[in-house]
Amino acid sequence: MNILVIDGHPDPAAERLCHVLATRYAEAATDAGHAVRRIDVHTLAIDFLRSQKEYEKTAAPAWAAAAQEDLLWSEHVLLVYPLWLGTMPALLKAFLEQVLRPDFAFDYKASDKAEARLKGRSARIVVTMGMPAVAYRWWFFAHSLKSLERNILKFTGMGPVRHTLLGGVAAADEAKRRSWFDAMAALGRQAR
Repeated sequence: MNILVIDGHPDPAAERLCHVLATRYAEAATDAGHAVRRIDVHTLAIDFLRSQKEYEKTAAPAWAAAAQEDLLWSEHVLLVYPLWLGTMPALLKAFLEQVLRPDFAFDYKASDKAEARLKGRSARIVVTMGMPAVAYRWWFFAHSLKSLERNILKFTGMGPVRHTLLGGVAAADEAKRRSWFDAMAALGRQAR
C-alpha cells in the first residue's frame, strides 16, 4: 500500500512525541513492504492564506503542489499532531488550507454541491494531548477531531477515517510511551 505520513507538529525538536510516533509508524510500514512518503510540516515555509480569492484563485506554492502529488499517490494517510488550544496547531491548519484547495481536493459543480476528489484513500488521525483522552472525548466531545474528520477529510472523499487519541502525554512513563510506540508500529505494519 502507498502510505503518506504527515507529521503535523510545528516544533522541529526531534524528541517531540508526534515525531517519534510518525517515525515508528513509517518504519514499521516500510519494514512490512508498504511504500511510504513523509511530510514534516515543521520543515515547510508555509504562508497563511488571507482571503477567499487567494484560496480559490492563486496557484498552490511549490511545496503544496508536491504535497498534492503525494496525496494523489497515496492510498492511506496518517496524520499526527498535538492538541493545542483544543484543536490542531495553526501551522497544520495552514498546511491543509494550502494543500486541499478547490479544483484539487474538491470541485464545486453548478449546483454548489462539492464533488470529493480524494476518494479511495483511508486515513488515521493520531492526536496527542496533555489532558486524559477520555476528558477530550467525553467532556469536550472531541469537537476539533470530528471537524477534521467530517469537514476536511471526509468532505474531500477520504474514508474510512479512524483515530487514535493519546492523552496524558506529559505524565506518561517510559512503559506507557513504549506501549504507544508499539501500537503505532502495529498500525504501520497493517497500514491502518
